[in-house]
Amino acid sequence: MCFLTAFVLPSFAQEGSFQISGNVKGLPDKSLVAITDPDRPGDTLAKAVSKKEQFELKGKLAEVKLYHISFLPSDKKGLLFLDAKKMQVSGDINAIQQLSLTGSQPHEGFVAFQKQFEPFFRQYAQLSETANRSGVTDSLMQQYKQLINDLSASAVKFAEQRKDQVVAPFMWATILQVVENPDLVEQSFNTFSPAVQASFYGQFLAGRLADAKIGRVGSEALDFSQADPNGKPISLSSFRGKYVLVDFWASWCGPCRQENPNLVEAHEKFKNKNFTVLGVSLDNNKEKWLKAITDDKLDWAQVSDLKHWQNEVALKYKVQSIPQNLLIDPKGIIIAKNLRGPDLQAKLCELLGCEGGGN
Repeated sequence: MCFLTAFVLPSFAQEGSFQISGNVKGLPDKSLVAITDPDRPGDTLAKAVSKKEQFELKGKLAEVKLYHISFLPSDKKGLLFLDAKKMQVSGDINAIQQLSLTGSQPHEGFVAFQKQFEPFFRQYAQLSETANRSGVTDSLMQQYKQLINDLSASAVKFAEQRKDQVVAPFMWATILQVVENPDLVEQSFNTFSPAVQASFYGQFLAGRLADAKIGRVGSEALDFSQADPNGKPISLSSFRGKYVLVDFWASWCGPCRQENPNLVEAHEKFKNKNFTVLGVSLDNNKEKWLKAITDDKLDWAQVSDLKHWQNEVALKYKVQSIPQNLLIDPKGIIIAKNLRGPDLQAKLCELLGCEGGGN
């Protein structure tokens, strides 16, 4: 899938003082060691100059969350899950990502998160690479579904064991887009302690869950209007009375292009059975958008405002990754989401029948 990778996290105060004693092997004398907030570029919480591979950092912590530790003039950065306490960091300058931080329970949870979920992330990346290279097959879809099931089960267990730790909402916020099951995540969130729910990542996750309710199955689809390639406005409501698949995609999105043949096949099979597709492109280059429509033989309505991830329809539906789709019934109610591969045709067969090949 293609993800929106840059977003600004909200600020929720959880102030306190922190102190870090550091001993990093191979750290040159007079290196500038700094703690910075990756979500707020330029925000330096503390800095110190190293001597004999050691340093002391003191500062105010706005939130218990992940921060960068950097060692200038090197461009290497590590991640530390800081707490408002006295902590000790150690390691090797040539293995910044493996720095050890003691005295911070959140960081211990973060290390456990990395160890438990790294195999899932690796497998997900491998499946995505295979899909980009060879296309989406039934076998690949089955592997993907099994991966998501295993990931979800592992995440539930991880959260159950850490209901009183801020790493629990951090974990869910990290994988929510992949799991695509806000109901499951919300059930887990409701078991967290009040302090964890009110934490930085707790509040961030609560906001993401609220966003996920937009476009939820069973809700009425939000209407929108956007221009087609000829500049003519097309509204979602103009398709009322039909089953319509709203497909969020882009010419630059490899997984989207790999999925397009499945959409073409489904459209051809069911277009005479009160079904159509409405493509919403997150392109920002009109020529590439139009070329992809032609190359992929997308014979249905297409709209875009050419604003990339700032596409107004995508923003309205809180789209954070593509491909993504919504199946809307003739009354304008969302009845399914993210139907890919054979799942789309299976759903349409269920709704519209497949007798006579669907034409």
